[in-house]
This record gives sequence, structure tokens and C-alpha cells, in this order.
Amino acid sequence: MSHPIIPIVPVPAEAPGDTETVWLYEKRRQIYPRAVHGWFASWRWVMVWLTQLVFYGLPWLSWNDRPAVLFDLASRRFYIFNLVLHPQDFIYLTVLLVICAYALFLFTAVAGRLWCGFTCPQTVYTEIFLWVERRIEGDRMARMKRDAGPRSFDLLWRKAAKHAAWLAIGIYTGFTFVGYFTPIRTLWAESFTMAFGPWEWFWVLFYGFATYGNAGWLREQVCLYMCPYARFQSAMFDHDTMIVSYDPQRGEPRGSRPRSADPRALGKGDCIDCTLCVQVCPTGIDIRQGLQYACIGCAACVDVCNDVMDKMKYPRGLIRFATQNGLAQRLTPKQTWRRVFRPRVLIYSAVLLLICGAFVTSLALRSPFRVDVVRDRGVLARMVGEGHIENVYRLQVMNATEVAQRFRVKVEGLDSATIASQPDFEVGPAEARWLPVSVQIGPDAARRLGAGVHPLKFEVETIDAQGDKSEVKEKSTFVVPR
Repeated sequence: MSHPIIPIVPVPAEAPGDTETVWLYEKRRQIYPRAVHGWFASWRWVMVWLTQLVFYGLPWLSWNDRPAVLFDLASRRFYIFNLVLHPQDFIYLTVLLVICAYALFLFTAVAGRLWCGFTCPQTVYTEIFLWVERRIEGDRMARMKRDAGPRSFDLLWRKAAKHAAWLAIGIYTGFTFVGYFTPIRTLWAESFTMAFGPWEWFWVLFYGFATYGNAGWLREQVCLYMCPYARFQSAMFDHDTMIVSYDPQRGEPRGSRPRSADPRALGKGDCIDCTLCVQVCPTGIDIRQGLQYACIGCAACVDVCNDVMDKMKYPRGLIRFATQNGLAQRLTPKQTWRRVFRPRVLIYSAVLLLICGAFVTSLALRSPFRVDVVRDRGVLARMVGEGHIENVYRLQVMNATEVAQRFRVKVEGLDSATIASQPDFEVGPAEARWLPVSVQIGPDAARRLGAGVHPLKFEVETIDAQGDKSEVKEKSTFVVPR
């Protein structure tokens, strides 16, 4: 893997005793990616459309008279289609992050930085911003010529139009992001009266300018220096990982030649040294130098090289997805793919399928409500009329459906324990309700149990008109004072 070169530039001393300046950081080189067309470029745009239709469209999709996906932080409820999640369901987010981590390991072991090249938000928005730039300023050569020339009205209006379009996309992206936390139809109506709350304003502008800055200004700098994935990806690569690769055995020695010339007669390989693979690269690397951490696997160089090979009437695949072992050992595609599905990949796949299966099963079988039992700290235990011992609890019942539910609370596991408070209650749609519950035992039962802490179990069940019942049991303790 190659590394960026940090130039050390000495400045000649003008007089004896003068010190020289050493530059430890390389000045950023402006990259002007050339437009490319081909199979992989088409798939990249498919992923752009797919991801953005999901991102921009979901907040507008209605479900049960509310947004289909809404993270209502104020009421601490999270709606995902039919799912209603409460903060106590945080375990699902943990499992989802574990699934994402294993998916990352699996995809990286199989095909390198395929995520980066096709579906990473930085890549997607950079692709959108580049499209806008090309429509307003022209393709690579036009932009380079205009930027290198003197300032003019043509340059200024194009730059202003481009940045205005970028800002509009960024602000609407921030608006959509906030629409996942505040109903977007309400947000849209408030935008005309400037009635946003301070936090809505903050996040719309923050996310909008972050999108504008990352995709419009920083671009490859995010991939090269800010993204941690570029740094630890080598730990997940091996010689059987499919990566974008240049075939040096076929391409070298490189050099220009007429189309009609036989490269073998000239002692040359198939690479004509046109440098188009460098010109289309969004990070500005030369893939012919081998595996590099800056390669995001977008395959733009594959498309443009295949186009050159077609024009030269050479076989395609001088630059292609291949493994290091496949190139070194000249393996056939079938042999290469057989080695790609190695034990490491199969283990990742099995673990990922197991976790996904458990996650889906848990969601399908989850109870329509949750119960938390908390002892009332103000009243641990007390004696009430006729020698009865009473403990007071607080039950939090969380309705995980969008219809009102009636419940009944009972106790078990403790001799002659009874509910002294109202046992039946109702919880509204997607509501979380705290309910005080008193549990009493008689004096005879208290003498039999003796002073101390005794196990107790609460059983909360639904009371449904159709006779369908769900129940949840939670453990607690009952204190008998001395």
C-alpha cells in the first residue's frame, strides 16, 4: 500500500547563518474529475437515486396518520412504520449497529471499499455536486481553463450559480434530516412563516452547511484524511479481497502508439499511458501504482479504461476488479471467486445471518407493551389497618401499539399477596404511563414469612375485547419490616 509523500522543500539561505524552511505538509492539489460513462458509472447513479429517494422520500410518507419514520425525541417515542419503540428498546439499536459492523467486515473482506465507492453519503453527495458543477461550469478541461485564466464575468456568474445550487441542495438536505425528528409537513408549513424552533434552525443549517462543505469543498479530503475507514481498511484486506486493480503483467511497459500498431512488435504492453484513469479518479490517484488507501473502489477508472481498450481494439479488463493472488497467479475468474469465498468470509456470513435472524425474530415476537417496576423510595414498607403490611410500587407501562390498550395487574409468588389499588387501567396509543400500585399481605402471612426481603412477581396482562391476551412478568421484592 502506498503512502502520501510529504515533501521537504529546502529554501536556499540568502546569507550565512540564515536558516532554511522545511515544509512538512503538502499543499492541496485541486482535483478536476473527468466525467465518465460505463457500467459501473451507471450503477453508481442507480445507488445515488435509490439512496436519495429513500432519504428524501421517507419523511413525506404517511403511516397511520403520521410520518412513516419519525424519531420523536420530545415524547421519547420512535416510529418506524408499524413499530413503536421506547427508550427501553435501545437494545435494538445496539443489535443494528452490530449488524452494520459485521456487514462492513463481510463486504470489505469480499470486495474492499465497495461501500465507499457506491453508497457512502460522501460519495453520493459528491457525485450530485459534481453533476451540478459540470452542468454549470462544463467538464474537466473547461473548468481547468477557466480557473487558470483571468477573472471575468463569465467565471464569476458560473461560480455564483454553482455555489447557490450547492447551498440549496445542502439546506434542503438539512431540512430533510430535521424532518426525521419533527414531522416534515409541520416543518414545511413553519418554514414559510419562519416559525422554526431554535434547535430546528440549528440542525437545518448545521447539516446543510456540513453537506455543502464536505461535498462541495472538501470532497476527497474527507476520504483521505477525515474518514477512519481508509485507515483501518488494510486490517480487513487480504490477498484474496476483490479490489480495483491494474494488471501490470498485461499493461507494462506502457507507452503511446498508433491504433494500428501491434504493441507486442513495439515491445509494449496494452497500457497506452493516456492517464484517463487518473483524470476520472475522484481522489486523484494513479491506480497503476498498485493498492492505495486513497482508492475508494468507485471503479471509474475501470469504465474509462474499458472504453480506451474498445477504441484500441484490445481486450477489456486491463483495470478491473481482481484479487492480488488472482493477478499474481493468473487465476481464471472462476478460480478467483472460489478463493474469495474463503473460511473468513463464510464465518462472517454465518454470524451476520445468525444475528439478522435473531433480530428479525425478536422484532416479530416482541410484546405489544413493556413493563418496568420501580419500588417507591418514599414508602418502602408500612403497616396499615388491621396489621396488614403494605409495599408501594410504581409500574411504567409502555404501549408499543398505536391503539389504546386496557391492562390488569396481578401479583404472584408471595403468600396471600393482593393488589390494594385499582388493578385495571388504560394506556393510550404509543403512550408510556406511570401507575402507583399497592401490594398488601395479612398479619398471618407476615408472621409466616418473617422480617426481610421476599421475592415477588408482577403480572400485567392485556384485556382485549376479542379475548386475545398478552402478558408480561417482572420480578421485584416485598419488604416485611421488623
